[in-house]
Amino acid sequence: MTNSREQWDAAYRAAPTRDADFSTMSGVEVDPVYGPIDGEFPGQFPYLRGPYASMYRSKLWTMRMFAGFGTAVDTNQRFHELLQSGSDGLSTAFDLPTLMGRDSDDPLALGEVGKCGVAVDTLADVEDLYRGIDLGEVTTSMTINGPAAIVFAMYVANAERNGVARARLGGTLQNDIFKEYQAQKEFIFPPRPSLRLVRDTITFCTAEMPRWHPVSISGYHIREAGSTAVQELAFTLANGFAYVELGKAAGLDVDAFAPRLSFFFNAHIDFFEEIAKYRAARRIWARWMHDRYGARNERSLQLRTHAQTAGVSLTAQQPEVNIVRTAIEALAAVLGGTQSLHTNSMDETLALPSEKAARIALRTQQVIAKESRVANVADPLGGSWYVEELTDEMERRAEELFAEIDARGSGSMLEGAIIGVEEGWFQGHIADAAYELERKLNRGAHVVVGVNAFLEGNDEPPPETLRIGAEVEELQLKRLAGVKAHRSPEAVDAALAHVRHDAADVNVNLMPALLQAVNAYATIGEVVEALADVFGRWVEDPRL
Repeated sequence: MTNSREQWDAAYRAAPTRDADFSTMSGVEVDPVYGPIDGEFPGQFPYLRGPYASMYRSKLWTMRMFAGFGTAVDTNQRFHELLQSGSDGLSTAFDLPTLMGRDSDDPLALGEVGKCGVAVDTLADVEDLYRGIDLGEVTTSMTINGPAAIVFAMYVANAERNGVARARLGGTLQNDIFKEYQAQKEFIFPPRPSLRLVRDTITFCTAEMPRWHPVSISGYHIREAGSTAVQELAFTLANGFAYVELGKAAGLDVDAFAPRLSFFFNAHIDFFEEIAKYRAARRIWARWMHDRYGARNERSLQLRTHAQTAGVSLTAQQPEVNIVRTAIEALAAVLGGTQSLHTNSMDETLALPSEKAARIALRTQQVIAKESRVANVADPLGGSWYVEELTDEMERRAEELFAEIDARGSGSMLEGAIIGVEEGWFQGHIADAAYELERKLNRGAHVVVGVNAFLEGNDEPPPETLRIGAEVEELQLKRLAGVKAHRSPEAVDAALAHVRHDAADVNVNLMPALLQAVNAYATIGEVVEALADVFGRWVEDPRL
C-alpha cells in the first residue's frame, strides 16, 4: 500500500475542521502533523500515527462517562446530568446480578441489587433507563458480556417502541466473552455456545444495524486483573483476531463486519508505555487484517478504541490523589490517539462515584481537550526515539505471544484462544504478572503514593460517598413483581420455548427469538435459564 504526504494532505483537507484555535497560547501557529516528508502520517496504513488524517482537529474524542447505580430511574437521572454537563455519549454500568444473568429476586442477588451498577431485569427497566433520551442521536455503550445479547435485544426493542429504527441506533455492545474467561469471570455458558451468541450479534448487526459496534474487544479487564501492558496488548488483539475468524466462519465477508469491531483499552499510569501500546495496537491490527485476513476496506484496517483510566491504579488512601493519577492516564490515552474516553472518579475505590466526583472526572477530560492544546497536533510524540523504540518493542513481544496462541490452535487464532482459555494459559500468564507486581509493591521496588510511601494524610476521613441503601433493592423487587403480574404468562412461555428451540440449532440466529422474549417482558434470568437448558453452565476448573 502506498502512502505519501500528498495523500495525507488531500485527506486532511477533505475532513471538516472543528472551531478551535490551533496555535500555542503564545500565538505560534502549529501544523496538524509533524514528520519527514517520506514518513508515515495519520490516516494512512498501518495507522501507527492515528486512524484519521485530521485526528482531533476534526473531532475531539467522545467523552463517554461510565454510569449506573440503583434503579433504572436513578441512573436515568445521572445520564441526564452527564449530558447536561457536556458528556456526549453514554456508557452503562450494570449491577452484578444483571452481569451474571440473574434477576433481582434470585437468592444469589441478595445484597447486590443496584450496588455496582444499575439493576436491569426486564424491558421495563430499559424503558426507564433511557427515558427522555433520543437514542437515534445519543450513542450508548453497554458494558455487559455473558447476557449481552439479551440486554442488547432489550435496547433494540425499547428504541423501536419509541419510534427509533434499529438502523439508526449507534453505540457499542461490549460482548467480549473471551476476556471474561481470561480475566473478569462474569461468564455463564461454556465457551463455544457463548461464542455462538457473539456470532449471532455480529451477523445481526451486519445485516440490520450499520451504526452499531457488536463487540468491543476489551483489554481493560485483562489489565485490571493484573496483566502487563504487553499482555493486555497481545491478548486483546488475539481475541480480536479470534472474533474475525468467528465472523468469517459464519460466512461473512471480512469487510462486511470488521469495520464495526471496536476496542477498549486500559489507560494506565506508566505514561510512555501506554502511549506506545496504543500506537503498536493500531499497526499490528492493520497489518494482520490486511495480510492474514485479506481485509481491503480502510475501515477494517483502522483500529478504533475507547479507553478508560485504570481503576486498579486508584487508592483508598488519600483518594484526592486519584485526580492526579486520572489526569496523567487520560493524557496518555489522548496522546496515544483514543477515539473515546472515560475518566475514573477519585472516590471509586470507596463506592460508586458521587455526582461531584463524576463531574471532576469529566472536567479532567475537558481541561485536556480545551486548555492543554495537546489535541492541536496528531501524534505529537511520533518520532521520539524513546516512544518509537518502545512501540517497536511492545509489538515484537506481542508477536511472540501471538505465535504461541496460533500454535495452540494449529494455525487458528479462534481455536488457539478457546484452547488457551480451556487450559488456563491466559489465566496463568495474568496471575503470574499480578503476583510479580505485588512482590514489587511489598519490597518497595514499585512505589504507590499513600500505599507503600508518603503515608502522611492516610488518617484523614474519607470523602462523602454515594450510598446505595436497602430501599433500592426493595424498590427493584416491587418493580419486578409488578411487571410479572401484568405480563402475559402465555406469551412468556411461548417466547422461552422459542429460545430453547432456536438454541438447539447452531445454524439459527438467536436474535429474533431473544427479541420476542424481551418484548414479552421475560426476565434476563428466565431467558438465561432457557439458554442454559440447552447450552449448560460453565464452571471453571479450580486449578486455573
